[in-house]
Amino acid sequence: MNTSSSKEKRKHGSVRIPYDFFACSVPDQFPLVPLHWHNEFELNHIVSGRSEFTCGEDKFMADAGDIILVPPNMIHALYPCENNVQIYNTLVFREELLGISKEERCGISCVEPIINGNRKIMVPVSPKHPAYKEIRNSVEQIFLCAKDNTPLSDLQMKSELLRFLWLLEKSGCIVTVKDQDERQSESVREVLLFISQHYTENITIEYLAEMAHLSRSYFMYRFKKVVGISAMEYIIQLRIKLACEMLRNSALPSLDIAFACGFQNLSNFNRQFKKYVGDTPKHYRNISHIQQAQG
Repeated sequence: MNTSSSKEKRKHGSVRIPYDFFACSVPDQFPLVPLHWHNEFELNHIVSGRSEFTCGEDKFMADAGDIILVPPNMIHALYPCENNVQIYNTLVFREELLGISKEERCGISCVEPIINGNRKIMVPVSPKHPAYKEIRNSVEQIFLCAKDNTPLSDLQMKSELLRFLWLLEKSGCIVTVKDQDERQSESVREVLLFISQHYTENITIEYLAEMAHLSRSYFMYRFKKVVGISAMEYIIQLRIKLACEMLRNSALPSLDIAFACGFQNLSNFNRQFKKYVGDTPKHYRNISHIQQAQG
């Protein structure tokens, strides 16, 4: 994920191939997936392991078998559980892949309300759901098409994605949003965007609260309600993610990396790194280099 902005700058897929497929492993490939959003749908299927997943206002433990569909522009994140590796498949796809005109009644009534936040996708769809088997079969077919990655499989993927949405509707996994509080995540995006562009700098809660035109205490309440963690904890997570990248890809000493990521001293950096990664910076770098050498 992009470390310079909570809103991903990259465009997933292309006009010719309007999707991207990822086989992911956390924390093996990256220590965490901090809060972010993008303009595309994101379909996740958990293969194994457990993690803490944030999707808008929903915070839950994602376990093996769970299916999570994130609509466009929805804030989401994934945090691994201690001593637990989660493996999952992700398909990020553009709305255009569905092939539905915004003037069609199914587009107006079924798809657009999901995109604009008037309808909510219930997450996760777990193995306990009555319609899980049929939904899982559809999702597995979608990922097979993504892995096949041919013009013919693209055609099949289009039809299967529509069937998948139909199954979600039919089984009650998509509901109308009645409580305006469900849309609170919109109000913190400006702050999240600022943080993600300046997290290596000295940022105070007072400054963020002023930016949001809220009192300090109410800003802290609103931020944690929407994001699930405090603003300072979110800033630290972004700094740790950047530190992991620098440890893997540079020869800079830990002290220089700590300062470059926004930490004021080495002891605090080491303490926070151990808390979130479960390892020391030195050992993390050594293990990463061994893994890179092995291919």
